[in-house]
Amino acid sequence: MILNMSEKQEGMNQEPFLLEMLDIEKAFPGVKALDHAKLQLRAGTVHALMGENGAGKSTLMKCLFGIYSRDNGQILMNGKPVSFTSPRDALDNGVAMVHQELNQVLRRSVMENVWLGRFPTTKIGMIDTRKMYADTKAVFEKLDIDVDPKQIIGTLSVSKRQMVEIAKAVSYNAKILVLDEPTSSLTEDEVDHLFRIMKQLTDEGVGIIYISHKMDEILRISDDVTIMRDGKWIATKQAQALTKEEIIRLMVGREMTNQFPPKKNKIGEVLLDVKDFSGMYEPTCHDVSFQLHKGEVLGVSGLVGSRRTELLNTLFGYFTRAGGEVTMNGKPIKNTTTDEARRNGFALITEERRATGIFAESSILFNSIIANVDAYGSPLLNGKKMDADTDWVIKSIKVKTPSKKTLIKSLSGGNQQKVIIGRWLLTEPDVLLLDEPTRGIDVGAKYEIYQLILNLAEQGKGVLMVSSEMPELLGICDRILVMSNGKLAGVVERGKDFGNIPGEQETIMALAAKYV
Repeated sequence: MILNMSEKQEGMNQEPFLLEMLDIEKAFPGVKALDHAKLQLRAGTVHALMGENGAGKSTLMKCLFGIYSRDNGQILMNGKPVSFTSPRDALDNGVAMVHQELNQVLRRSVMENVWLGRFPTTKIGMIDTRKMYADTKAVFEKLDIDVDPKQIIGTLSVSKRQMVEIAKAVSYNAKILVLDEPTSSLTEDEVDHLFRIMKQLTDEGVGIIYISHKMDEILRISDDVTIMRDGKWIATKQAQALTKEEIIRLMVGREMTNQFPPKKNKIGEVLLDVKDFSGMYEPTCHDVSFQLHKGEVLGVSGLVGSRRTELLNTLFGYFTRAGGEVTMNGKPIKNTTTDEARRNGFALITEERRATGIFAESSILFNSIIANVDAYGSPLLNGKKMDADTDWVIKSIKVKTPSKKTLIKSLSGGNQQKVIIGRWLLTEPDVLLLDEPTRGIDVGAKYEIYQLILNLAEQGKGVLMVSSEMPELLGICDRILVMSNGKLAGVVERGKDFGNIPGEQETIMALAAKYV
């Protein structure tokens, strides 16, 4: 059982702060990212850092970690001023950070990734692989992580790669650990495992800064909570004194009584008919049959390994189909390539924004128009139309950016996701395949994306949406397909009290385990 970390001895507020970030300012061309922001971390505690996407959370942490140089303000560790010039400088001084988007050398081993840049060497200067293996095993055993240090890291699931990255941070023996959306790819059991690791570390005096949009997690494990908005510090309060409603109000500056927009979409005739659908290469989906109607939001639930992502990728032509029939408006379609799928009116928003979604080194304009480039003429592209379409994406989806020429990598995760959605909306698709569309996105941006999804359904589009968040599926979907080990285990129909009956969630979980 995980103890609430706020249940620690009282009186710690009187102790000196392990870390103080005071009046931090940071500006980029056209935008002030941080405006007198502050954070004060106590040793042996979990300090949650919350705010909408674009609130400045990641920028503040990058100033701490030496990725950005601050324009003004002061950083103190144990009361002494510090100013890290690089991430390596921060790591050498006891500050480690696990980023939301993983940066790993996928073709190298787990242990090489853990000790990258600091390989142990023998007396003659050769890499000491035996020591590297032993040291990796020791860290993994301490944290109860069951991963072979010699395995190629690219062959691991995203969740296991996330745990390896956490172990790497711990291996630096850091006194301050920053975790940015660490549970976004973890199963429920893995989340519990992470929380046990965090409890172990705080008991050893480590201070943890925990960035997450998941309210239940924050209230469960945090001691203190700092909330930011528009680059400014808004409040710091003890977690036990907060409610979800209070956190949301402080984050967005307004009351949000409804987590989901009202559903006004009407279900029409069958748009997509899928029969005995299977992928070719394992792991994949097998003999899946369902119908997607015009105006319907059809959810896809299942445990990690249920092949939900494989189902979407095979429908989109990214993975090869082995068998089955797919008809759209009564017409057979193949989707043997992603380009063919796009021409057939399909759009796919992938699970991993950074790896398969954005072109990080390119502008918002490029990222907005790239899927619709055929519409801008050949061989010369129509610059005015590209500018107009990008402006439409920024305005209609409320992307926070100083300019359409801004590199997309400089945007928050939520704003990156909005650009990706806008990119595909420009292609005017009939079927939207959404894989974890709100992963790592704050409550305000989530609401906006839910509204976008429902607006598309109201226009008669068909939406097939994978999500690991049960409240999300129950909140906006009309029906839910439940996948289990590559097979369709069942379908939960929307009823009068859909989403309000605990029994429905139990039914979904039981179906998810049907073929495991």
